[in-house]
Amino acid sequence: MTLNRYRLQHLVKQGHKSAKKAHRLLKRPDRLLGLILLGNNFVNILASSLATVIGLRLMGDEGIAVAAGILTLVVLIFSEVAPKTLAALKPELIAFPASWVYTPLLKLFYPIVWFVNLIANGFLRIFGIKASEHNHTTLNKDELKSIVSETDSIMPDKYKNILLGIIDLENATVEDIMTPRNEIVGINIEDPTEEIIQQLKNSPHTRIPVYKESIDRVIGFLHLRTIMTQLFNSENFTKQDITNHLITPVFIPETTPLHKQIQSFKVDKMRIGLAVDEYGDVQGLVSMDDLLQGIVGEIMTEEADVKTYADGSYLVDGSVTIRELNRITHWNLPTEGPKTINGLIIEFMETIPQEGTNLIMHDQHLEIIARNKHAITQVKFLPIK
Repeated sequence: MTLNRYRLQHLVKQGHKSAKKAHRLLKRPDRLLGLILLGNNFVNILASSLATVIGLRLMGDEGIAVAAGILTLVVLIFSEVAPKTLAALKPELIAFPASWVYTPLLKLFYPIVWFVNLIANGFLRIFGIKASEHNHTTLNKDELKSIVSETDSIMPDKYKNILLGIIDLENATVEDIMTPRNEIVGINIEDPTEEIIQQLKNSPHTRIPVYKESIDRVIGFLHLRTIMTQLFNSENFTKQDITNHLITPVFIPETTPLHKQIQSFKVDKMRIGLAVDEYGDVQGLVSMDDLLQGIVGEIMTEEADVKTYADGSYLVDGSVTIRELNRITHWNLPTEGPKTINGLIIEFMETIPQEGTNLIMHDQHLEIIARNKHAITQVKFLPIK
């Protein structure tokens, strides 16, 4: 009963003979328990009867109490505590050899086991429990995340974070991983040509949104590779060269689940789009790289925005998403409302707190390290003593 069912299934798939027998026995635990307890109780009652007879013959009536005391101690140590502790600590060591004994015994004593189970299962049905409907062990998402989080000894943190990201993929949306509106780097087609050329030459991005005056008026995306020749021959470069190579912009609802958006990018053969809210206003930019980073986390970046210290504290950039921080720290900060640490603190405080402010938020002690006029830029999470 203490066998790891997932390891057992793995061994069954590998063709382990003892595991196959144990797996078949555990499909009907009521029959297995009926067989084991049948033998167990028969031996205990027989031993009790024999001890009583021996006690009476050797010591008379006083021998009954002596025999009962000695037998209780012997059975408790050698038949209950010691073997069952061993079985709990080393279940495979006991279960696999025992399965070779239980299987033929179950066939031999099946009529008795069936009769005992008939009465016992009938009694359990009074309480709405049906032994025939075996409840296979299953894991929900939170339990699976807990198992992955506890694999420190066999899996590096970066790979563990990838698995946690994949498990969370169904609940994550474009809003969770998009580049926010105020950080979008784009080309204003109304700017002077010289400024546009300089901006394109210094751009760290290969795909750039092009707009008229406001990011809400995007006219398309420009792939730098398509205008490299004209760009480095700036004497002949015009704004028309940009508009001639624009890709029609894709607008994505910010509530779109990540796994659906990955599929949409794949089907449409696109790698970038603009996230919009329910009113159609641009809220951010999302690319295939952002989606992949949403799954694999900070493995794609050289410097993480969350720094861990020996005392258990964390120095966190205000723009870090709550989902990413939860993944790194294994906390359960709420993700239903604001998506970043900055947003969560501002919503909690209903203002932008000053530097040096300490507060307890969602069972976490934190200190505001740095801020600007519009947002919190750095926070330190302190270990709670």
